[in-house]
Amino acid sequence: MAKILVTGGNGQLGKEFRDIAPRFPDHEFLFLSREDLPIHHFDLVRNVFNSFQPDFCINCAAYTAVDKAEQENDLAYLVNAESVGVISAVCKSHGTKFVHVSTDYVFDGTAKAPYKETDETNPQSVYGSSKRKGELDVMELCPDAIIIRTSWVYSVHGKNFVKTMMRLMAEKDQLSVVADQQGTPTWAADIASAIMQIIGSPKWVPGIYHFSNLGETTWFEFAREIKKLIDSTCKVNPIPTHEYPTPAKRPLYSVLDKQKIVSTFGIELIDWKKSLSNCIDKLMKEA
Repeated sequence: MAKILVTGGNGQLGKEFRDIAPRFPDHEFLFLSREDLPIHHFDLVRNVFNSFQPDFCINCAAYTAVDKAEQENDLAYLVNAESVGVISAVCKSHGTKFVHVSTDYVFDGTAKAPYKETDETNPQSVYGSSKRKGELDVMELCPDAIIIRTSWVYSVHGKNFVKTMMRLMAEKDQLSVVADQQGTPTWAADIASAIMQIIGSPKWVPGIYHFSNLGETTWFEFAREIKKLIDSTCKVNPIPTHEYPTPAKRPLYSVLDKQKIVSTFGIELIDWKKSLSNCIDKLMKEA
């Protein structure tokens, strides 16, 4: 029986792992939330590894308040970099296979074609820089680890763009949504499934991998698809980024090339519209 430790167990992705855990009765999961295991409490991390002795550790814990990070630089780096380095070192010393989740924000968004894992990083925000430092620490301290970069994550759990749009469309007659940033929405449930497929694979190939749903869109078109799926009458208006200023700079283009994860692990990619429809179906049933 493989033992799997999931950090950030109460976040969007952590809760998706909780949802699919019953499908893996031959695995023993230990879910630790920020309250159970603040990953910046390094002695606690070591104690958990000593007692649970995990075969795999999936790090879903992160500081993800992109705009707030511009003012909370130290906290962002503590959670996204320094703490990740400690988990990496502990995984290496215990022989634990480590999967760390990262982000498209490590890129500057100036590309014209989907980003490959080998493309140069150039984060434009504290959040992106702290996540990139975390990646570097993982590669240095636990070279056998797998890093998965993903983008535009949403879920039936937590706060995210899909749930915010559904709420606002029920409250307002019209909304303005940025129409000049391109990327790929990704259902956290699909990320969890892909990681479990990697864990169950007969081969473990360390390195950085990109994973998202298939296709590309803008936040505006993303919102319009949500509107269609929930049959809303709210009018959605397109606006340029400069009309919606935020403390942190967003990448204008952050589509990821997924060929490496497909060819290495045989991961099947799902179109973003199909996954969005499945997620909204689930949200409507639970409402």
